[in-house]
Amino acid sequence: MNHLGGKGFWFGAAELAELKLPGLPGAKRKINELAEAQKWVLRSDAAGRPLFRKRAGKGGGFEYHVAVLPQVASLELIRRGLTPAPQTFSAPQPVGPDTDERAQRWAWFDGQTDKVKDEAKKRLKVLEAVENLVNRTGSTLTAAVACVAADYKVSPATIHSWRGFVAGARYDDWLPRLAPSRVGGGADAEIDAGAWKWFLSLYLAPEKRSWTNCYDGMVRDYCTPNGVTVPHIKTFRRRVERDIDPRIVIAKREGDDALRQTLPSQKRSVAGLSALQLVNIDGHLWDVFVRWPDNTVARPMMVAIQDVFSRKILAWRIGPSESAVLTRLAFADLFKNHGIPQGCLLDNGRAFASKWITGGAQTRFRFKIRKDEPTGLLPALSINVHWALPYRGSSKPIERAFKILCEHGAKDVVFAGAYTGNNPMAKPENYGSAAVPLDVFTARVGQLIGFHNAKKGRRSEMARGQASYDQVFFDSYRSAEIRKATPEQLKLALLTADMVTADRLTGLIRFMGNEYMHDDLFGVRGQKVTIRFDPDNLHDDIHVYGADGAFVCTAQLRAAIGFQDITSAKTRMRQEADLRRQTRELYAAMDLHDAQKMVDQMARDIAEAEDDEDDVPQPTVIRPVRAQGRAVARATATAAKPARASMLDQMASAFPQSPEPDRSHLRVVE
Repeated sequence: MNHLGGKGFWFGAAELAELKLPGLPGAKRKINELAEAQKWVLRSDAAGRPLFRKRAGKGGGFEYHVAVLPQVASLELIRRGLTPAPQTFSAPQPVGPDTDERAQRWAWFDGQTDKVKDEAKKRLKVLEAVENLVNRTGSTLTAAVACVAADYKVSPATIHSWRGFVAGARYDDWLPRLAPSRVGGGADAEIDAGAWKWFLSLYLAPEKRSWTNCYDGMVRDYCTPNGVTVPHIKTFRRRVERDIDPRIVIAKREGDDALRQTLPSQKRSVAGLSALQLVNIDGHLWDVFVRWPDNTVARPMMVAIQDVFSRKILAWRIGPSESAVLTRLAFADLFKNHGIPQGCLLDNGRAFASKWITGGAQTRFRFKIRKDEPTGLLPALSINVHWALPYRGSSKPIERAFKILCEHGAKDVVFAGAYTGNNPMAKPENYGSAAVPLDVFTARVGQLIGFHNAKKGRRSEMARGQASYDQVFFDSYRSAEIRKATPEQLKLALLTADMVTADRLTGLIRFMGNEYMHDDLFGVRGQKVTIRFDPDNLHDDIHVYGADGAFVCTAQLRAAIGFQDITSAKTRMRQEADLRRQTRELYAAMDLHDAQKMVDQMARDIAEAEDDEDDVPQPTVIRPVRAQGRAVARATATAAKPARASMLDQMASAFPQSPEPDRSHLRVVE
């Protein structure tokens, strides 16, 4: 008997007792007594159909339709999902064609915030509960509204108001009609143009002043002196958020780098590359204190080379600072263990843009580029140089690896007590309590990098969440075209090049305080030559090449007057630079006159001397001087020229060759 609905609409006394519904007893016997008292077996719907039936299955008994239950019990069944909600709450309404008003309502609703949409859904749920009670239980509208209002803690008047919003509308259009559409209270308060400009000048500044700081500064420094009245600070804030482009706010308060981050980063695919086709190199300063062989404690610098295709770290070297020497040794390890790459991605840091590494590359953007400079390591081996922006992680994939090593490697248990924190405000409690010996640190870093390369499940483009960097590299390495380094190329990587000028008389080569000599150098005297040397041992022989690249000779050390390695030589240069700087500062502290100041002072002295000429006594008798012959002609020519005062004339008058004798006591006669 499903004429009044199937499962979910009929319940036995035992089921109702077990559900513990509000408005019904909690025992089967009591429910049967309530059914007998209210004559449930005699109830019927508007069509005269009975609201009870015999229970099918074992046990027999009766089942009652939800329409005979108290309203609160029926509502609870609907809330629990035991009684299905109706598809329509009233008679189906004809669906007319879409109108502009309907489209505008839904477009407006789609542009509202989640808070507004959630409120509309809440109201719709309340109205659905009212319609369920009316249509399924036969309850009156007043009773249904009162029951739902008590359950949802909403006043009956509010529910009736919501029903007015949707009166006569299609059910599928109720949601935008129920959404709250609050409007403002009137026109915006007027802001003085000068005050607005002053406020923006304070707010759109790198100091990142707060709203209150900008507002108070405007009132104090502009409004009060000019007698200008301005509205509340919230008016300024709303106008900034409404009228000022957020990109301007970010650019002026946060900087160009923050503005750049508002653009989505580029996604570059490496599917077209292969192993060792392109590598990238960079330096990483470890957040670990290391004890060096000379017993000093400092953070070590690691120069590492990574394969761009597989993201495997191929070579690395550790030293006290990022230098061309460290870079050269890392490349030597790469050439020896894996081969020579086709290209290298690097930034223009001093260690990488050094002429020892990239000399000859015309886009180095660091140091003076000379036409005759020696060819660096990478151009000499036909490795294409690609420049990236410094401090830009998206430009160099190795920055990602450094971030992982910084987070996991620097906090390794072997480095306990030596971890420094990644910024001054993140120092651990045991800061500075230990320092790792250099050999222990180097060995552990090798283990950490090995684990980094071998870890499976990498989510890079080529690993696809399954393989490791090692596996991706070797799978491509087996089939890639690899250039293996010859012994001569390895020697080239271990030697550094520089351009010097041989002595114009003897051909002697002077470099880093040392002198190198060979008989064959006489043929290149006075010419620029390229020398290749071991920067770690400047007392060793150097190899000399002519301007055309032809080998000249191997010159021997003539006088070991310099330091043994390039690091010490650079230290000496820094000491000399410091000495010159200190001398300049001491001279500046003396506050001596410069040339222009002295000239100005002399000009003032001359002017004062001319003012004092009136006090000089004049002779009473003067003998005229009559020029004769050529003297008359010269005097006439001089008188014809325009008179010109110059600094030389002033200097001549200020410094006469000999003083005039005092003849004031003499009588001058004709």
